[in-house]
Amino acid sequence: TPFPDLGNGRITLLFVGRLEKRKGLKYLLSAYSKLKWDWPNLQLIVVGPGEPDEDSYRIMSERNLQDVHFVGRVSDEEKARYYKSADIFCSPATGSESFGIVLLEAMAAGKPVVASDIEGYSSVMTHGKEGLLVPAKDDEALAAAILTLLKDPEFRGRLGANGLEKADEFRWERVAGQVMDYY
Repeated sequence: TPFPDLGNGRITLLFVGRLEKRKGLKYLLSAYSKLKWDWPNLQLIVVGPGEPDEDSYRIMSERNLQDVHFVGRVSDEEKARYYKSADIFCSPATGSESFGIVLLEAMAAGKPVVASDIEGYSSVMTHGKEGLLVPAKDDEALAAAILTLLKDPEFRGRLGANGLEKADEFRWERVAGQVMDYY
């Protein structure tokens, strides 16, 4: 897949993850469809292996969604580029995420996060600090949270900066933990 056009005034929402039901892509597509009309320069980039599920396909065709790019599996280097070029990282997983590694990756890239308020995620980020947490499986709430960030670039920047700090802290905690285990 050619690298989607990441510049020229587009606002990029990014999803990273295997395309399986529990990652909640259909909720993001539905939320995106609610925003796209008022935000024509919005685009959604979906990074990760697998095929969208039937519901996702249905939402895309019924609502004739434009500017949704499925780029498939990418190298770590390419993935880093996607994080870097995104404006808002979205992870609408529906549950059973043991640990929000994608959230930390997005935070390490200094990006604000909109994610489901599920256990593995709420342990990594705080609502209103590194991003916004919304109820799982709620496309209305997801759209509202994304809209809040679309309207307020300054707030986006602040969340991103907090995320950067938090990701750093996590790195240290992990390193410190490993050192302690060694002794």
